Amino acid sequence: MEDGFSSYSSLYDTSSLLQFCNDDSASATSSMEVTDRIASLEQRVQMQDDEIQLLKSALADVVRRLNLSEEQQAMGSRRGPTKARPMIATLPVRPTVNNGTVLPKKGSSTLPSPAGSGSRKDASPATNKRILSLSTVRRANSNEHVGTLTRKDSGDSKGNRTRAGSTGSNSSGKRSDSKQRDPVFNAGMRRVTHCKEEGYVKMFLKGRPVTMFMPKDQVESYSLEARGELPSNKLKLDWVYGYRGRDCRSNLYLLPTGETVYFIASVVVLFNVDEQLQRHYTGHTDDIKCLAVHPDKITIATGQVAGTSSDGKQLAPHVRVWDSVSLNTLQVLGTGFFDRALVCLAFSKSNGGNTLCVVDDSNDHVLSVWDWQREERLAEAKCSNESVFAADFHPTDSNVVVTCGKSHLYFWTLEKGLLVKKQGLFEKQEKPKFVLCVTFAENGDAITGDSSGNILVWGKGTNRISRVIQGAHEGSIFAVCMLRNGTLVSGGKDRRLVSWDGSYQQIQTVEVLESFGPIRTIAEGRGETVLIGTTKNFVLQGSLDGDFIPITQGHTDELWGLAVHPWKPQFLSCGYDRQVCLWDSSTHQLIWTKTLEDTAQSAGFHPSGAVVAVGTQTGRWLVLDTDSKDLVTVHTDGNEQLSVMRYGPDGNFLAIGSHDNYIYIYAVAENGRKYSRVGKCSGHSSFITHLDWSVDSQYLVSNSGDYEILYWIPSVCKQVVSAETTRDIEWFTQTCTLGFQVFGLWPDGSDGTDINAACRSNSKTLLVTGDDFGKVHLFSYPCSQFRAPSHIYRGHSSHVTNVSFLYDDSYLVSTGGKDMSVLQWRIV
Repeated sequence: MEDGFSSYSSLYDTSSLLQFCNDDSASATSSMEVTDRIASLEQRVQMQDDEIQLLKSALADVVRRLNLSEEQQAMGSRRGPTKARPMIATLPVRPTVNNGTVLPKKGSSTLPSPAGSGSRKDASPATNKRILSLSTVRRANSNEHVGTLTRKDSGDSKGNRTRAGSTGSNSSGKRSDSKQRDPVFNAGMRRVTHCKEEGYVKMFLKGRPVTMFMPKDQVESYSLEARGELPSNKLKLDWVYGYRGRDCRSNLYLLPTGETVYFIASVVVLFNVDEQLQRHYTGHTDDIKCLAVHPDKITIATGQVAGTSSDGKQLAPHVRVWDSVSLNTLQVLGTGFFDRALVCLAFSKSNGGNTLCVVDDSNDHVLSVWDWQREERLAEAKCSNESVFAADFHPTDSNVVVTCGKSHLYFWTLEKGLLVKKQGLFEKQEKPKFVLCVTFAENGDAITGDSSGNILVWGKGTNRISRVIQGAHEGSIFAVCMLRNGTLVSGGKDRRLVSWDGSYQQIQTVEVLESFGPIRTIAEGRGETVLIGTTKNFVLQGSLDGDFIPITQGHTDELWGLAVHPWKPQFLSCGYDRQVCLWDSSTHQLIWTKTLEDTAQSAGFHPSGAVVAVGTQTGRWLVLDTDSKDLVTVHTDGNEQLSVMRYGPDGNFLAIGSHDNYIYIYAVAENGRKYSRVGKCSGHSSFITHLDWSVDSQYLVSNSGDYEILYWIPSVCKQVVSAETTRDIEWFTQTCTLGFQVFGLWPDGSDGTDINAACRSNSKTLLVTGDDFGKVHLFSYPCSQFRAPSHIYRGHSSHVTNVSFLYDDSYLVSTGGKDMSVLQWRIV
């Protein structure tokens, strides 16, 4: 133990701190200037803070060493009974539930470990007492068995645990030598223990103990060593809501099959508008940023960003070339070569599409040309240290590539394995800040659109301007597209779609609605139709002389709120874009959308389905009529975000979980149209994360940010601390991520924040979770075995913020955070 303290003392020289403490240069009698005295005091405070941190670290090490010695003694005690330590105080056997830990009825100071990030006052004077009392209680409690059994040796160790010695004394003063010792599983930051006598399982998340009592009928039969089973059901991606137009370009095309191809998150969507069918390419592991279609109109290339897997490994950015008919991957290019992400892709046109040009998002935005079928890199060059927005091959010369971006337009020629660059010369034309898009005329001229609103024509084979269309748009031109009939179409920030004839005379102009947003990309559709992707993530379809209607739409900012209708195939999503959207899961259509004044965080339907409550990030919450989207009422509770909105099954109460650590309870009348505040449940020491009601609407269970599980009688806002009262309660929903029926969902090494949402199916046979790594996991329910197996599905490229089964368990809906996508999965 001395070695441990000496190792800490060597980290910090306290002599300098003593010198500061004895120095009166900062006192009122000092001759120093006021600013110097303040600086001196700040330095002194900082050194004292460092000293306090050192003491806390040393004390945490003491606890760790005590626990280690206990486990070693427990291992030794398997060889035979040992005498109980007389100096340890006896503890009562009957526990109660409080703040997620097990407390003796007459005992004290069984507080959570200070190692937990959510401890209430880590720097309080009681820290020392808390640490020491924690180790004392762990040693004294003979009912909770601690060992070092792992799954590897669990099979042949059952017979070796028959006469495990007690490490303390029970309430009657007798040793429990004959008690069988239950196992402990160590998994990174998560340790799980099982106390059979008291009927609970305890796991530790970030050092915080989480105690979960099992139903009485499982106390005798439960074994921590039993293996969980995979669910017989699986998920199949059915529909993707949304499109990524806000920050991506040239990502919308029509295929000969009649399918429109685009992407969002890590999914490429092939959408047949006429038949209302979607197919999906799901080979990517993270955000897709660019897309190119081969001249054969079947082969597609898509590029993704670098990512991180759930086990912390880096996933390299790469290009995937795949078949749009079979959805089979043909090639994976550039793993280990590209940096950060891919921003531009294009197939050559004149040599059968054998070459592919790629620009990555490294500091130098490296341009590379590939023989994609042979996976061979033909050439590479540093393109620009500024942003690159577009790259394309010349239509008649596969050795010429044009790139454009911030303050540049480059014409590249591939010669003997080298890319030779010529800069576009603006000469008398004022150089724009950004050259944003490029396409080619039938005669081989390059055509660019820029941030000044001008269209410039560059003569074939030259780097000089041959034609200028000054002021073609008001503001930036984001897209130019050459149609089959030789008509040029341009679109931009002014939301106008302008068509130009072969001599660059304007033919006509169409303006899209302001609610759709500026035009980001343009693609030729079937016949006379044109497809438009907008910066507000709409895909529009229409003609140059008519109206445009949305065929795909989605959210434009981070998504968190999700609620399913209690008896219709409908669900509601809301997020930081202040949009509340009600969707029909059968037709995949948007029923209505409503814009709020505040960013939305959560939502919940009244059991009647007549109204839906929406919680915001400002403490304000609204109730909307489900049919008309009219506002029913508005209330405010606190000034922090409202993470959960949950009606009781009988519809008579609404519970609201807030980031201010309180649960606000409202009495509900008139079918969800009248609300009166009952009070607030106070007891959590961190923000509320999840809430569930009991089947009879009499009880409420809550989880918080510091891994507490608390139980309440909401009608009187009182906490229930008796384990005997709460262990057999039947819960109407299971969205809490902490509890005996669901603790198996936590992965090895979890820090307690990896799982954002959980939902039990209405049939009570399946459990689904959404995690921080873009994965949706499907478990069997109940999920009360350590390391429970699951089916894993990817599609999201950001943290999965919410998951929910529809009322009839036909589909599952998941929301992505920053990927802004809503995915609908069919249960098969």
